[in-house]
Amino acid sequence: MLTIVGIAAKNHNFDVDGTTAEITKVMGENPRRVTEIHVSLQFPVKNYTDKQKAIIEKSAKTCPVAHSLHPDIKQEITFNY
Repeated sequence: MLTIVGIAAKNHNFDVDGTTAEITKVMGENPRRVTEIHVSLQFPVKNYTDKQKAIIEKSAKTCPVAHSLHPDIKQEITFNY
């Protein structure tokens, strides 16, 4: 996800250097499997414009890895600017 966000930022002439991600999985029972993925993206203080935030969020939500997960897995993405 961060790779896709970084590529989008570079293509639009801004950077997201220093951004980190924290991932939490939530396990279900019967059957025991991953039911939710929570992604928290922490961006450095760079005063991103509304347009830049829209680019970041759209690119993160179109991540091919996220789209490859089973559709039953709930994905929650938090953007912390």
